[in-house]
Amino acid sequence: MSSFVTEVLASSGKLEKDDLACKISKLSRKVEETKEEVTDMINKKYIEFIPSMEGAEELLDQVESVSKDIDLLKSCIENEVQQNLHDAVTEYAKLKQQLEKNTAVIDLLQHLQEFDTAIEEYHRALQEKNYVVAAKQHGKARASVNALKAWKDSELPLVRSLSSEITIQRENLIYHLGEEWQKLAVWKLPSTKTELTSVKSFLKTALHLNRGGSKGDESVPHALLPSILQALSIQGELHKKIKLFGQVLFKYMLKPLIIYPSLVVEVSSQAEQETVLSLQCTETKADHPDPSQVYTKVLTVLKTLHEHVFVLWYYMHIIIGKKVSEILGDLIWEEMSECIIRECLVHSIPTNSSQLAEYSEVIKQTEDFEGSLKKMGYLAGDSADLLKYARNVNCHFASKKCQDVIVAARKLMTSEMHNTVKITPEYKLSIPKLPSPSGGEKERKESCKKSGHYDQQSLENEKQLSPSTLCLPVCRISESVHQLMDLAIQTLSEAVGSSPQCAVQLFYTVRNIFHLFYDVVPTYHKDNFLKLPHLAAIQHNNCMFIAHHLLTLGFQFKPHLPLKDGVAYFVDLVPGFRRLGARCFMAQMNIQKAEMLERLSTARNFSNLDDEDNYSVASKAVRQVIHQLRRLGKVWQDVLPVNIYCKAIGTLLNTAISELINKIMMLEDISNMDGERLRTLCQTITEEGPLVFNPLPDENKNKKYQEEVPVYVKKWMTLKEISMVLNANLQEIVDRWAEGKGPLALAFSCNEMKSLIRALFKNTERRAAALAKIVK
Repeated sequence: MSSFVTEVLASSGKLEKDDLACKISKLSRKVEETKEEVTDMINKKYIEFIPSMEGAEELLDQVESVSKDIDLLKSCIENEVQQNLHDAVTEYAKLKQQLEKNTAVIDLLQHLQEFDTAIEEYHRALQEKNYVVAAKQHGKARASVNALKAWKDSELPLVRSLSSEITIQRENLIYHLGEEWQKLAVWKLPSTKTELTSVKSFLKTALHLNRGGSKGDESVPHALLPSILQALSIQGELHKKIKLFGQVLFKYMLKPLIIYPSLVVEVSSQAEQETVLSLQCTETKADHPDPSQVYTKVLTVLKTLHEHVFVLWYYMHIIIGKKVSEILGDLIWEEMSECIIRECLVHSIPTNSSQLAEYSEVIKQTEDFEGSLKKMGYLAGDSADLLKYARNVNCHFASKKCQDVIVAARKLMTSEMHNTVKITPEYKLSIPKLPSPSGGEKERKESCKKSGHYDQQSLENEKQLSPSTLCLPVCRISESVHQLMDLAIQTLSEAVGSSPQCAVQLFYTVRNIFHLFYDVVPTYHKDNFLKLPHLAAIQHNNCMFIAHHLLTLGFQFKPHLPLKDGVAYFVDLVPGFRRLGARCFMAQMNIQKAEMLERLSTARNFSNLDDEDNYSVASKAVRQVIHQLRRLGKVWQDVLPVNIYCKAIGTLLNTAISELINKIMMLEDISNMDGERLRTLCQTITEEGPLVFNPLPDENKNKKYQEEVPVYVKKWMTLKEISMVLNANLQEIVDRWAEGKGPLALAFSCNEMKSLIRALFKNTERRAAALAKIVK
C-alpha cells in the first residue's frame, strides 16, 4: 500500500512538473515574440520614423497580458510547489531522526557485544598466562565501556556495573603480573630492625634472578619475561615496578658496594634458569673505595641484570618505545652518580700537585665506565656527570686542597698551646727551593753587557749591620703555631707548581688561614689567656712570630705566583697581629696589676704600723706581692723575650712601689715606730725586688738584669730615697735636697717633700727652718 501511494505521489508530482514546464515554455515563446515586435516597433518609431500608434497600443496590451500570465504562474509556484516541498522536508527529517536512533541502538548493542567478547578473551588469555593478549583485551573492554559512558541515553546501572567489572579485572591482571614479577626478581634483605650502618648489616643481601623461560620452548628464550614487561607497560605499571626495583637495588646493593671498600658482589647460578647476586666481605685496609674497584663492582651488578633480565631490550624497545634498562638508568643514575662522587671520586682527588698527572688513569676508567653503561642502555648518550667531575680535577684539587688546609689549620688553632718550641735569632723558615724566575739572571747579565762593563768596585759599606738585625729574639712559641707556619709555606709551595687558577686559590687560602687565626684563637682560648699568664705570654710570642714572618713571606713567593700587581700579599696583616699579641698580653698584665693592688689594699693604708696587727697585715701584703712577682718570673722565664720580660716584671713591680709610695705620702703623722717599720717594708722590696728578674734559666746570666732594675722600674730610685728619708734627720734630708739639685729633688716635688717632713717631724723651729730650705 505504501509503495502504491508513493508511486501516485511521485506521478502527481511529475505531472505538475510537466505542466509547469509547458506553461513556462509557452510564456517564453510569447515573451520572445513580444520582444521582437517591441523591437521592431521601436526601430520604426525612432529609426525609421514611421508613425504606428495603433500598433504600439496593441503591443502594450499584449505585454500586460503576458505579465499577468507570469504573475499567475509565480503565485502558483509559491502556493502549491513550496507547500509540497515543505511537507517533503519535514517527512525526511522524521525519517532521518528515526534512522539515527536505530543506528545508535545498533552501536550500543555492538559495544556490548565487543565488551563481552573482550572479557571472554581476557579470561581465556589470563588462564593461559598470555598476559599481553589479556592486557590488550582488557584495553578493548575498557574502550567499549568508555564508549558506553559517552552515550547520553545509556542506562546508568548497566554502565556502573560494567565499569566496576573492568576495574576489578584490571586489579586482577595487575595482581597476577605482580606475582610473576616477584618470581623473576626475589630479594633477600636484612631485617628491618637491623641498622644499616656497617658492612655486616649488608652481608645478608642477595638478589635471585629467575629468567622466566620455558624449558620446552627453546626457540623463544625468556618468553615469559617480555610478556610480563609488555603487559605491565600496557597497563601503565611498568615504570612503577621498575622504580621500586631500582630503589631497592640502589639502597641494598649498589650503595653499599660504593661506600664500603671491603664489600664485593658474587654472581652464582643455583639452577638452569636462576642467577644469584650476593654481597660478600673481604679484608682491606683502605678507608675509602678506589674508583676502579667501585666501577668494577657496579658494572658486575648491572651487566648481570642486563644479561639475565633485560636481555630482550631491543625487542622491548620496539614494543614499549623505551629500553627497560634505560628506564632503570633514568631512575637510579642521578642518585648513584652523586653517591660515587661523594663517597669515591672526592677522596680520589690528589692531595699533592705532583700526583695530578697520575689522575689521568682515573679519568680513563671513568670514561670506560660510562661507555659501558651507555652500551647496555642504562645511560643516555649525552650524560657524563662522572666524567665531567673527573676531568675537572684541577678545580677539585684546588678546592679539596684549600678545604684540607683550612681544616688542618683550624685543628692546629684549637689544639693545646702548652707545647712550645724555642726560637733563636738563627731560626729561619724552611722554605723549599723554588724555581728561579724565568729570564731574571739572563736579563741582568745582558743589561750589564749593554752598559759596557761589569762594576768591579765594591759598593759595600765598611760598617755592616749585625747578623741579628731584624731577627726574632730568643723566645718560645706554640708548637701548633710553628706547624701552622709550615703549613702555610707548604701550601704556597704547592701554589708555585700549580695552574694559575689553582695557584691564586691556594694563595688566598693561606691568607684565610691567618684571618682565621686572628678570629678563632682569641675566642677559643679566651678563658685560658685570662687565667694562665703562661699562655698569655705564649700567645703574645705567637702573634709576634707570625707578624715577623708575614713581613717577608709574600715577597719570597711573589716572583712565582700569577698575581696581579698591587696585591698586598701578607704585609697588610702585620699590624693586626701585633695589636692582637699586645692586646692579649696587656689584658693579662691588667689582671696581674689588679691582683697586686688588691693585695696591697689589705695593708690598711700602711697607717698605725706601731700596732702589731697592722704591721703584720702590711708586711704580709708586701710579701704576697713579692711572691706574685716571683711566680710570674718563673712562669715567664725562658718564654718571653728578655726585653719584654724585664719590661713586664718591671712594670708590675713599679705598680706595687707606686702604690706603696702613694700610701706613705698620704700619711699625715708618722711616728718613729711607724717610720722604722715603713722603712723595713721599703727595704724588703729593695732587697727582694731585683731577685724577681730571672729572664733566663742560668742564674749567673740573670745578675746583669737584676743590676738594671732602675732601667725597668721608674719609681725604684724614689723608693730608695723615701726609704732613706724615713730613717734620716732633718739635716740629712736638707743635704740630700741640696737646694733642689740633689737626688731627693729628682724623686719628689717641693710640696711632696714638705708634706713628708711635716708627717715625720714635730712642729719645731728646726723643722720650719728645714722646710724653708726645701725649694727648687
